[in-house]
Amino acid sequence: MSETIQRRKLYQEVLERLMERIHSGELPPGSQLPSERELMEQYGVGRPAVREALQAMERSGFVEIVHGERARVVDPTADRLIAQIAIGAQHLLRTKPAMLGHLKEARVFLETSTARMAAERATEAQIASLRLSIAEHRASMVNLEEFIERDMAFHREIADISGNPIFPSIVESMFRWASEFYYTLVRAPGAEELTLTEHQRIVDAIAMHDGDAAAEAMRSHLMRANDLYRELGQQ
Repeated sequence: MSETIQRRKLYQEVLERLMERIHSGELPPGSQLPSERELMEQYGVGRPAVREALQAMERSGFVEIVHGERARVVDPTADRLIAQIAIGAQHLLRTKPAMLGHLKEARVFLETSTARMAAERATEAQIASLRLSIAEHRASMVNLEEFIERDMAFHREIADISGNPIFPSIVESMFRWASEFYYTLVRAPGAEELTLTEHQRIVDAIAMHDGDAAAEAMRSHLMRANDLYRELGQQ
């Protein structure tokens, strides 16, 4: 049984050729692509095909397009990679509330592991930085948005101690994906003080290089928040 070969659109051909040039190193991260006119001449296509190819590359995170300038190849990082799915992840959580439970489970699994690794690998300088983070977090209690940003930064800092750049990127992304739910939690009476107390318990365990205690402190902290997520979801 034969299958009909689908005719490809011109922009797809342009897209494929540009990606080959990026992957081969001809167009390295940070370099500018040829101008639209140059690409039209190189590939023998019209401006619409070139623009559609560039827009597709921008949506996929391969290039940045600034008005009035040529497209520039993006330097790939874990943060950029994970940020690409942020909009889709938030849409998924809004349209399928049951997915929030899966996100909570994944976050507990990941962050108990990063807390354990932090306890095993943290230097005295990193421990001192975590203690300073708690002090700065406490000072931000008068500003809800800053308090939440510092909360996220604290969890990212612990993950960063692992030395694996993917972990802090995922930790921050999970935090931001559920941020609209989290704002309500922080407004709960006494929530800020409880959060700081739990953070202190996590840092104390890391300072003692007790992986089990750090993992359990993180698990308790996240599960307490998860219980509030569940209550809010039922309202």
